[in-house]
Amino acid sequence: MNKTKKSQDLFEQAQKIMPGGVNSPVRAFKNVNSSPIFIKSAKGPYLYDVDDNQYVDFIGSWGPMILGHSNPRIIKAVEEQLQLGTSYGAPTEGESKMGQLVTSVMPSIEMMRMVNSGTEATMSCIRLARGVTGKDKIIKFTGCYHGHVDSLLIKAGSGVSTFGLPDSPGIPKDLAQHTVTVPFNDIDAFENTYKSIKDDLAAVIIEPIAGNMGFIPGEIEFLKILREATNACGAVLIFDEVMTGFRVSLGGAQEIYGIQPDLTALGKVIGGGLPVGAFGGKREIMEQLAPSGPVYQAGTLSGNPLAVAAGTCLIQRLIELNPFEELELNAKFLLNGIKEVMIQKGMPFVSNQIGGMFGFFFAEQQPRNFEDVVETNDKNFEQFFKQSLDQGIYFAPSKFEAGFISTKHSESVLINVLSKIQAL
Repeated sequence: MNKTKKSQDLFEQAQKIMPGGVNSPVRAFKNVNSSPIFIKSAKGPYLYDVDDNQYVDFIGSWGPMILGHSNPRIIKAVEEQLQLGTSYGAPTEGESKMGQLVTSVMPSIEMMRMVNSGTEATMSCIRLARGVTGKDKIIKFTGCYHGHVDSLLIKAGSGVSTFGLPDSPGIPKDLAQHTVTVPFNDIDAFENTYKSIKDDLAAVIIEPIAGNMGFIPGEIEFLKILREATNACGAVLIFDEVMTGFRVSLGGAQEIYGIQPDLTALGKVIGGGLPVGAFGGKREIMEQLAPSGPVYQAGTLSGNPLAVAAGTCLIQRLIELNPFEELELNAKFLLNGIKEVMIQKGMPFVSNQIGGMFGFFFAEQQPRNFEDVVETNDKNFEQFFKQSLDQGIYFAPSKFEAGFISTKHSESVLINVLSKIQAL
């Protein structure tokens, strides 16, 4: 009897209603030639599917479950707000309280505005950067995903940079031509591109620690060059910390690198598991937003009180606990254990971790960019993913995604995971 029969039945039904049977592409498990499991509930480090199978979860809703699933404090905060109402479309004290928490640990953010998703956050950063500079061109980096924004969903070609190649039908070529894609961690490629368009450069946007080509940290000298170059030409440096904000450290990747961007996009964690996003930065830039300034941005449900209650509770707890060193040690323990098993099986394996994020590849050397990730072994990853899932271990269903670890992934949980991987 198939132990995921209910999931398979639900997937067949879902495909009749939703494109690909999912509301976000990676959930479809196409990268691992499989079909998704449907989740019924979650608690601590565990997911439970509709067939009542238990999984140790290393996705954590792609970041926000840093204190584990169904955290009692967060549930209580949401329940208390629920009794007061679900949405007002009007200002609340909670929005300012969350803003004060964020600005207290991220010095580059002097003012912020809430939105409803990471995509909205990056989209708003781009519009604001163009508005304050009066320029059009954007530089982004291959493999850095900034949401499904037309200006940013651009494909890189085989050269050091590619002008005007949309990564999806539906994106006007005229718009795509304003976005230039450069290889990640490639100083020479960036400098060559920068010199050719600096006079019309509105912004450089980057995931300082990439989480959408696996887990690839930006190299410090590379990031410093971006800061120096944008300062020199008056462009806006945007850090997309939708995944890394409150995940790699309290102050995000910018705290780790000691580099302050002009604008920062946030999401996921600051909603405590509810849909949310935010962006913020220098006061003189943020004050150009309506109604203070001429750059228009709005959202009826921005600052939703339920999301604000959950996110505020989580951020407060993270400030109290500051669990990032322990999370990193636990992630390293897990990855080192997996590496020992893979070496025994004759499979090359490399990994990395910072705070509560991690990644691994079936490769001889640590990838530095998207092009390197493409070359890593697909067959080994797919085999490892499927065998792990069969053993109740839920890693991201794509080698192009990062992993996440929570405070509920205790030593005993991780030892049990490693014992199952040893038996693969």
